[in-house]
Amino acid sequence: MTLLAVERIKLFSTRSPWWCMALAIALTVGLAALVAANTGDEFPMSVGLSQGFSNFGMIVIMVMAALAVTTEYRFGTIRATFLAVPGRTPALLAKTTVVALLSGVVGEVVAFGSWGISKLIKPDADLAINSAVEWRNVAGTGLVFALAAVLAIAVGILVRQTAGAVAILLVYALLVESLIGLIPKIGVKIQEWMPFMHANNFLTADGAPLPEGAGAPRLDFPFGPWGSLAYFAAISVGLLVVALVVAKKRDA
Repeated sequence: MTLLAVERIKLFSTRSPWWCMALAIALTVGLAALVAANTGDEFPMSVGLSQGFSNFGMIVIMVMAALAVTTEYRFGTIRATFLAVPGRTPALLAKTTVVALLSGVVGEVVAFGSWGISKLIKPDADLAINSAVEWRNVAGTGLVFALAAVLAIAVGILVRQTAGAVAILLVYALLVESLIGLIPKIGVKIQEWMPFMHANNFLTADGAPLPEGAGAPRLDFPFGPWGSLAYFAAISVGLLVVALVVAKKRDA
């Protein structure tokens, strides 16, 4: 509990987490509001459409998670942490726990905020959260944000440099998984095993199809929605385990 309290204090004593959380919420909810204001009979508002921009908030939260690690390496404060906790792993796990929990809370704020602003702008639209699919689409966002933060922390531990870690996360999440589907014959098959594609499948599987041109194309995933979440969690935790092993073997 002491390590958790220490990591909480370190995280909230800097400005970057506050800016990242504010940006994630404002960006996602703002885009949802913009879409809601421009929907109509030909482009009806729905619960799924209100959640269509959660990935933007997730990217910002991943940057926040990476910064939580790389800034300590940049300013050398990680050495004091490792001197206080020679095993290193407990300290890094405490940091991961704090950041993941915070990311999960932000994810829920983003999801319900986007739904709420859409409901406020379009009170007559069918935005009731009635089915298990709709609840997963909205409430499940926090789980995806938390696991994405774990993955980002692992990348931060491995790379240790802010620019490098952020660049890897942004390029992979925004470009690689989308562009890999363009590879002839095998691109789509590879895409069906990409971690963030599975995170999206958890949130959107079995839901009502979005209007034409909105959202990512449907893929033939090997797992159902909860299997996709487990797969995404396995990759995130697995990468974290690798990062912890590497952190213990090299100099701070």
